[in-house]
Amino acid sequence: PLKMLRIFRTRFDRLEDAKHELDCVKMVEKYLGPTMARSSEFLVDYEMHGKYETLLCGLQEYVEGEILDPWGSLDKHSLWALFCRMADRDSVQTDDRIREKEAQIDWAENVRKRALRALAQIRKMVAEARFIPDLAGVGNLLLTRSGEMKLVDINNISRVSCEATILCDDKGYPVCDKSVEALSLLEQKLLGCSLNKMDPVYGVFLDPGRMKEVRALEKIFHRSMGPAGSSYPVS
Repeated sequence: PLKMLRIFRTRFDRLEDAKHELDCVKMVEKYLGPTMARSSEFLVDYEMHGKYETLLCGLQEYVEGEILDPWGSLDKHSLWALFCRMADRDSVQTDDRIREKEAQIDWAENVRKRALRALAQIRKMVAEARFIPDLAGVGNLLLTRSGEMKLVDINNISRVSCEATILCDDKGYPVCDKSVEALSLLEQKLLGCSLNKMDPVYGVFLDPGRMKEVRALEKIFHRSMGPAGSSYPVS
């Protein structure tokens, strides 16, 4: 497939609200560019029971790759395992340990270099626009065969507020806090960065007391959603 048709789940009472969502997508495109799966967004009128509703849809670039899990192992061996699942096994030199070891190192370094640019763009979006994409959802980040990290959920973005209140999405998931946590984990695991507790964003969102509250909200979310909550990991 080349494109996927996406239908945004939120229903809009006013055209202005739908246009606001389009503006959010444009903002993500502005900051993330090649890091995201490109999508052509459009509005449609949908008739149901004699009443018209405005739906936000998108024809999104189909991205083939393996799920990149911020909470999983992302060392060179794990990254190589992802590559092998994507690559033709006959082309991987498994019979030559020296060449395979070199290939592992090269692949991990390639992923690291590309992740450095991608994560820098996300940090820039957080710092300048005060928004962050959903990095926590299962399957929202993919690693392509070329080593690119791709964001495929471009509609669910959260305002980054450093106030004490923990904001949840319309289903009760603390998506902003978990996305900030995911960003920090990707920086630590892929880039080898140590956690900077003096960072104005990390200092607030990764405070141990706040993270404990977030975990409690996660448990409430998963209990209330049941199997429908599987789109987010269980911490």
